[in-house]
Amino acid sequence: MPLKFGANVSTAQTDYGTILLDERAGEYWELNPTATLVVDTLMAGGDEAAAAAALSDKFDIDLVQAKQDVNALVQQLRASGLAG
Repeated sequence: MPLKFGANVSTAQTDYGTILLDERAGEYWELNPTATLVVDTLMAGGDEAAAAAALSDKFDIDLVQAKQDVNALVQQLRASGLAG
């Protein structure tokens, strides 16, 4: 399932990653560069396997660990109500 932020979520790129604003709750979330790469890959239509591969390639992370990290991030974004 593709990742998509809710209509109430604004994003801004920074030198340090991405800031998410949940306008409904008034809460900010800061994504570090690794999480930003995962989100960018998923938002561009890639699946979790593609995001894990990108993470592994760019940051020299073990692919098994990258898959676990991608899965955890996606679950957190969905559980928080930021993404569907």
